[in-house]
Amino acid sequence: MTRVLLLGSGAREHAIARALCHSGASVSCFASNLNPGIMALAAGFELGELNAPQAVVDFATRHRAELAVIGPEAPLAAGVADALRAAGIATVGPDRELARIETSKAFARDLLVRHGIPGCPRYRTFDALEGVADWLAELGDGYVVKYDGLAGGKGVKVAGDHLHSHAEALDYCRELAASGGRFVVEEKLIGEEFSLMSFCDGETLRHMPAVQDHKRALEGDRGPNTGGMGSYSDTSHSLAFLDDEDISTAHAINEAAAAALHAECGAPYRGFLYGGFIATSDGPKLIEYNARLGDPEALNVLEILQSDFVAICHGMATGTLADCEVEFRPAATVCKYVVPEGYGVKPRRDCTLIINEEQLAASGASLFYAAVNQSPGGTLETTSSRAAAVVGSGAMFAAAEAQCEAGLAAVSGRGLHVRHDIATPQLLERRVAHMRGLRSSHEAPAVMAA
Repeated sequence: MTRVLLLGSGAREHAIARALCHSGASVSCFASNLNPGIMALAAGFELGELNAPQAVVDFATRHRAELAVIGPEAPLAAGVADALRAAGIATVGPDRELARIETSKAFARDLLVRHGIPGCPRYRTFDALEGVADWLAELGDGYVVKYDGLAGGKGVKVAGDHLHSHAEALDYCRELAASGGRFVVEEKLIGEEFSLMSFCDGETLRHMPAVQDHKRALEGDRGPNTGGMGSYSDTSHSLAFLDDEDISTAHAINEAAAAALHAECGAPYRGFLYGGFIATSDGPKLIEYNARLGDPEALNVLEILQSDFVAICHGMATGTLADCEVEFRPAATVCKYVVPEGYGVKPRRDCTLIINEEQLAASGASLFYAAVNQSPGGTLETTSSRAAAVVGSGAMFAAAEAQCEAGLAAVSGRGLHVRHDIATPQLLERRVAHMRGLRSSHEAPAVMAA
């Protein structure tokens, strides 16, 4: 039985813990909150500072970990993977220098350009206001401003969504420059977003099914952006608005990025490589890279993973992924998050979460706990972030979505919100129609003015 250190305690880590245990691992978790789902699975569980390399190594040593799996991105930026490898522990998660693919937007963009990797929008990097106004004038109304670092998903502001004039954009850039931060101003891309994650050992990549996340808090893609209200994947492992060339292009970009990282950093990228893509009329473009599994996307793909997850993680960590079988069930998955009311702007902090375990089991859906704490009396206390995710699966979307909703019916409490329209026929058709319209307008011949 492989002894595995799991770092992190959100829904993503709950799903990772379940997949590891299903593959026969003994899991010890170093956590930031008392996640009851992980606590029920773990042989060892301790609260601590996830971004403190020595504290993580000490925990791993006490539990005689043979393999480590890092969930969130902040420990990667803090050099936790470097410290674990130095201690002789095989680790899933890139070293700090390689993790710049996520921790620096400018590094990721420059990497693609230097190595001739397609999919990069027009962009420029700044650390002061000089030249920003001219670049905004060149981009017109289609621009995005990104803080060049980790900001918990809150460092990106998009024209039309968060910024409504060049004056507002300049104010945000001024704020970033005043705080000593670099920032990227890039072309706004129009299309349909999708996530394409890959297992990677530095040489070999094994790709996961494509997933679409839903950032907007409210139904109909309205409201503020969030960490993700839910996601879905299709039986085909593609998505209805993508074609085969879109998928193969995304695969090729991930493979080229992994090779470029190895060439530039002198070390193999060993971990999860998560490409955040957007299908446009000109093919897939890269929005950003993440150096870990997505949340909620991990919940979709791990739900249908058929292969031995411990073997895959060991393969990534030791450079032997080519020897591993990686297969996913041909099933659709639907994930919907339960969150506090006001999540994304001003979330309630007095919510309760009650799970009817018998009803949940009868639904066949899976539930993953996120940012909750279990009190000594067993009460589930929510925080200001996402509370729990419910995942349904089935041969078709309708079955997966129905199972997800049946699972959600087992969740009750005060002050909770769910975005129920995710993966409904109306939303799916809207995605397809949007992409069809973009492609047809791109293919239509130009009409010359009289």
